[in-house]
Amino acid sequence: MAIKKNKPNTNAQRGGSVSSFEEITETEPEKSLLEPLKRSGGRNNHGRMTMRYRGGGHKRRYRVIDFKRDKDGIPAKVSTIEYDPNRSARIALLVYADGEKRYIIAPREVEVGQEVVSGADAPPEAGNCLPLENIPVGSFVHAIEMTPGKGAQMARAAGTYAQLTAREGKYATLKLPSGETRMVPKKGRATIGTTSNVDHMNVELGKAGRKRWLGRRPRTRGVAMNPIDHPMGGGEGRASGGHPRSRKGLPAKGFKTRKKRKKSNRFIIQRRNERKKGKGK
Repeated sequence: MAIKKNKPNTNAQRGGSVSSFEEITETEPEKSLLEPLKRSGGRNNHGRMTMRYRGGGHKRRYRVIDFKRDKDGIPAKVSTIEYDPNRSARIALLVYADGEKRYIIAPREVEVGQEVVSGADAPPEAGNCLPLENIPVGSFVHAIEMTPGKGAQMARAAGTYAQLTAREGKYATLKLPSGETRMVPKKGRATIGTTSNVDHMNVELGKAGRKRWLGRRPRTRGVAMNPIDHPMGGGEGRASGGHPRSRKGLPAKGFKTRKKRKKSNRFIIQRRNERKKGKGK
């Protein structure tokens, strides 16, 4: 999971870096777990662009990931660690004792040949999936369910994890990768350990072409537009554009956009931006 830098033969190679892919053990995905992946290019069902700066990119096929981990009590062996073009973390192919194959988000601590299991009676070891009520307090977990039975929704990206800090009543308290502390139902499941590909955040694309490969088109700055196109556009010379705001005029960079009466507010103990208060005094 290291970062590899090429010799600076070109300007792009000078500033860019790639993952070493040293943990990958198989280059061809499991065909039975592949599905077609249709892309919209940012257009809706009428063909109108509703999301700008998207389109192009390399053709992909979707790898069906088992986010529910509901095959309880049946041990599975990690067959391969693979690259997934649809996510930043690596994926692991599990082969269960009854012959069924499933993909999961590969934990950092899991290796090929290791045995994992899910269920309330599973030991709290890396790669095993348990309800939060059965996981020891202080453990690092990922692929966390927000609603029991719905499947993992939190801490799925590369190198992420949450820490189980407490349990009280029907809820467990988690400290999330963003710094937010919130409650989730303790009946929900989570996987022990941290997600793989920790160095993903250190990869430098190096050139605009690599961004195009990922399906991102060139982005135009608001200050470079005309006043009719963006609130920050226009002005004589190189005007700064005023207070940062979106194309629809919604202020950004410091302006709170979260609804005050949002239902999930009651589950949030500490917001992610509250940890910055008091710094610099």
